Amino acid sequence: MKIGIIGCRGIPNYYGGFEQFAEYLARLLVQKGCEVTVYNSHNHPYQNEIWEGVKIIHKYDPEFRYGTAGQFIYDLNCILDSRKRQFDIIFQLGYTSSSIWGGLLPRKKSIVVTNMDGFEWKRSKYNRFVRSFLLFAERLGVHFSDYLISDSIGIQNYLLEKYNVESTFIPYGTYRVKEYDESFLEGYGIQKKKYSMLVARLEPENNIEIILDGVCSSGISESFLVVGNHETRYGEYLKKKYLCNSHILFMGGIYDIKKLNSLRNFARIYFHGHSVGGTNPSLIEAMGSGAFICAHDNIFNRSILGEDALYFSDSNSVSEAYAEKGFSQYETVKTNNFVKVEELYHWNVIADQYDALFRKLLGMGR
Repeated sequence: MKIGIIGCRGIPNYYGGFEQFAEYLARLLVQKGCEVTVYNSHNHPYQNEIWEGVKIIHKYDPEFRYGTAGQFIYDLNCILDSRKRQFDIIFQLGYTSSSIWGGLLPRKKSIVVTNMDGFEWKRSKYNRFVRSFLLFAERLGVHFSDYLISDSIGIQNYLLEKYNVESTFIPYGTYRVKEYDESFLEGYGIQKKKYSMLVARLEPENNIEIILDGVCSSGISESFLVVGNHETRYGEYLKKKYLCNSHILFMGGIYDIKKLNSLRNFARIYFHGHSVGGTNPSLIEAMGSGAFICAHDNIFNRSILGEDALYFSDSNSVSEAYAEKGFSQYETVKTNNFVKVEELYHWNVIADQYDALFRKLLGMGR
C-alpha cells in the first residue's frame, strides 16, 4: 500500500500539530509494511530523502518570502507532484491552503482521504473576509475528497449536519508518559504541586485572558506558567495587561517534550482553554502526562475528558477551580485518563485504525 501525505511542512516535526501527527503516523505505518511518502518544504531542516523508513519529497515552499500566501503555492507544488506518483492513498492533512487546488488531485488513480481538522473559520484572529474564505475552503475540502476523517465526535456530527456526508472518527494520538524529571522545576524556581500552568498558542479563542483573569481574582499568588510564543500582538497585549501580576510567568514556547511532560505532571492544575477544533494535541498529551486538567466547557473537550476533569466557562469558574486545594479525586482522574490514552488515544491504536481504514478503502483487508 503506497501512501502519500500532503498538507504539512514536513517531518521530523519542527513546527506543530499536523507535522507531529505526520511524523508519528508515517513511521508506524511503515512498520506495518506500508510504503509512505511525506512531502516536506524545500527548506525543512531535514534534507535527506529517507527518515526512519519514510520517503521524503522536498517541494518549493515560498512561505518564508510571501508569508501565508506561500502556503498555497507549496500545496500546489505538492499536489502537482502527486500526479506523477502512483499513490494508492493521498492523505491530506487539513484543507485551508490546499482545497482551491482540489480539482488537480489525481482522484482517478488515487483515493483522496482528508483529515478535516477543526473549525478554522471560527477562529477570532481572522477577519470577516478570511473567515468567509475558510468556510469556502472547508466546502471545497469536502467536495474534492473521496473520504473524510474527523478527529472528534463534534466535527463528525458537524460534517453530517452541514454537508450530509459521513466521516470516520479517528482521534489524535499520544503516549502515556512513565518517567518524569523533577529537576526541570528548579530552573524555573517552582516546586511540585505549587504552581499551575497552561500550554497554548496565545490566541483569543484559547481563552487565555479568561483563565488569567480567574487566576488573578482567586487571590492565590502561586506561580502560573503561560507556555506559548508571546512574541505576537495578542501576546504583547496579555503581557502588558498582567504586568503587575508577578506570579504570572510568560515562558515562551517549550519544545523539549520531556521537560513539557514533567511540567504538566507536577503542576497542581493544568488549564486547557481551547474552544475551536477537534481532538487538540496538547489536551491528549496532558492526559498522557498525568496532569490534573481544568478544561474549557465545550463539546470537544467533554467528549474526550468526560467526568475526569474540572471545567470552566468564565473567569469566575476558573477562580473557583483555582482556589480549590483538595482534589481528593486526583489519583482516580489521573488513572482514568491513563486508561483512555492506552485504549483510545495511544499512537499504536491510532495507526491501527488508519491502516485498517486505508486497506478497507482499497479492498485490501487483512
